Amino acid sequence: MTADNDLDAGLPIRLLHDRVLVRTEGSEGERRSTAGIVIPATAAVGKRLAWATAVGVGPNVRAIVSGDRVLFDPDDRSEVELHGRGYVLLRERDVHAVAAERIENDSTGLYL
Repeated sequence: MTADNDLDAGLPIRLLHDRVLVRTEGSEGERRSTAGIVIPATAAVGKRLAWATAVGVGPNVRAIVSGDRVLFDPDDRSEVELHGRGYVLLRERDVHAVAAERIENDSTGLYL
């Protein structure tokens, strides 16, 4: 999934420090299982992390670039609306994982 060049489209924002601006994938409502069964939004599940696409990163972000898919906790987020589109603003340390082919197997990660 690509970032659709959201920041190139003229979003009026410059991210500072270790901030990551992401666009979430899908909604928090109903979802489907891999077998096609509809799971209602009211179904009780354990703590569930969410995937999003990074559309902008601050100058001190070291492990994420625009276009990466990131995994984060939707309970720890700040939402912002820019040009009528919803985004989530995170700190780099609040991102649990990055799904990117560019990550090397021998990299040590950000926090040891």
